[in-house]
Amino acid sequence: MKKFSMLCCGLMMASAVQAQSVVKGFVFNDLNGNGRKDKNEKGLAQVSVSNGTKVVQTDANGQYELPVAKDNVLFVIKPSGYAVPLTDDNLPRFYRLHKPEGSPALKYKGVAPTGALPASLDFALTARPEADDYTALIFGDPQPYTLEDIEYFTRGIVSEVEGIKDVAFGLSLGDLVGDNLDLHHPYVKAVKRVGLPWYNLMGNHDMDYDAKADSLSDDTYEAHFGPANYAFNVGKVHYIILDDILYPDPRDGKGYWGGFRKDQLDFVENDLKFVPKDQLIVLAYHIPLHEEGEGDAFRDDDRNRLFSILKDYPHTFSLSAHTHLQRQNFHGKEQGWNGAKPFHEYNAGTTSGDWYSGEFNIQGVPSSTMRDGTPKGYAFLRIKGNQYTIDYKVAGEPKEYQIRIHTPRVVPAGGNTSSGIYANFFMGHEGNSVQYRIDNGAWKDMAFQAEPDPHFQRLVHNWDYTEYLPAGRRPSNPVKSTHLWRGAFPNNLTEGKHTVEVKAKDMFGREFTQTQAFWAEQKAQ
Repeated sequence: MKKFSMLCCGLMMASAVQAQSVVKGFVFNDLNGNGRKDKNEKGLAQVSVSNGTKVVQTDANGQYELPVAKDNVLFVIKPSGYAVPLTDDNLPRFYRLHKPEGSPALKYKGVAPTGALPASLDFALTARPEADDYTALIFGDPQPYTLEDIEYFTRGIVSEVEGIKDVAFGLSLGDLVGDNLDLHHPYVKAVKRVGLPWYNLMGNHDMDYDAKADSLSDDTYEAHFGPANYAFNVGKVHYIILDDILYPDPRDGKGYWGGFRKDQLDFVENDLKFVPKDQLIVLAYHIPLHEEGEGDAFRDDDRNRLFSILKDYPHTFSLSAHTHLQRQNFHGKEQGWNGAKPFHEYNAGTTSGDWYSGEFNIQGVPSSTMRDGTPKGYAFLRIKGNQYTIDYKVAGEPKEYQIRIHTPRVVPAGGNTSSGIYANFFMGHEGNSVQYRIDNGAWKDMAFQAEPDPHFQRLVHNWDYTEYLPAGRRPSNPVKSTHLWRGAFPNNLTEGKHTVEVKAKDMFGREFTQTQAFWAEQKAQ
């Protein structure tokens, strides 16, 4: 009889899971922080809630209703002036996984069966003042492949920002790990040490490679971090976080392709219906929307629809990573953008640099300069109302270090040389004003150069010509930099020490300078 009762109960629960097609609940101000809606806690009106595609707003009582299927992540879109609960690891908990039967059989298991939803699925928020001017910390591609790489990431990056003050939150731009999804947990533990609420997005190395459909390739990511597509507000900024990796590639079923599914773009369109036009819209995703010289790296139709959805928002820009380079991408009509000014995408330098390669530095971690000559590091997104600026911080260097000057150590005195003075302006792009002068002389313009950084070339050559193999791993081969300038040496240098000074102005109108010494000597007779 007992077995029969248990069987009936199980069948009833399975039937309830199968029949569940609507979810209801409240978004409320959690006054005592216990995560439950108590009698004295009021619902919050006009807060957006989503099932990953459809977006609705709560009514005057804070209640919402959404359709639900067998594979949804249900989440609240945090409004400005409120905080969401955090896990012990500082991960925002603004969602509920709904996969009653769990993930299909996967190497990394994915999501365990979640069972039926409660009668009322409520989302707790806590009222908290937020400034319109603030800073966010941005990490590109931590991408550890081993626990040893986790240690390099922790010592080389996390330790430098541990306990940082006056920063609102952090965001990692995908490739949180390098294919081994068991490393998601130690990655989270490392980033916890920064001490900030930390948002994440999915990269191509965070996927379930054995998934049979793109909609399932993020299951293990969801188990650790929640939805791969979501949004939140801080101050006068609306952030939209997206998974832009199509896997398996719909063209041939192999590898991946940059792009979005229809339901993802439907989410963006539905979400923005409730966002004022004067807000700054910040999109964050992993693969850049267009990569010069990379062929067909992103599906054009998806980028075109995204740009069409954004067309009425004059204050918009995006963050990406993936390339292990640093670039300022400006999308115009050729890429489907028809705004009054080009759509700016900051393709961020990475915290892993060139995949933890290169000789070991004084911290005992790989120097890992990227192939375009950008040192590894991280970025600060500075917000003032609905305007933004970006600062790149080179790991292990003062914040003022924004330009690397490359010159020969010694050049001919009183003669010509084919050598040049190179300036790698890490946050620069073609069209910036970059000038140089020697020994406090007159300023001269430097010429933009679409070529490899000679400093990085030297780093690679060190490995190719050494007689004793150094610790670490050879860097990747150089590629053309998008932020390199060149100036010529004068032919009237006197013998002795000289100083070259470079100044550069970025896209935000800020000026940076750097100096370096070199020597001039008479040619041997």
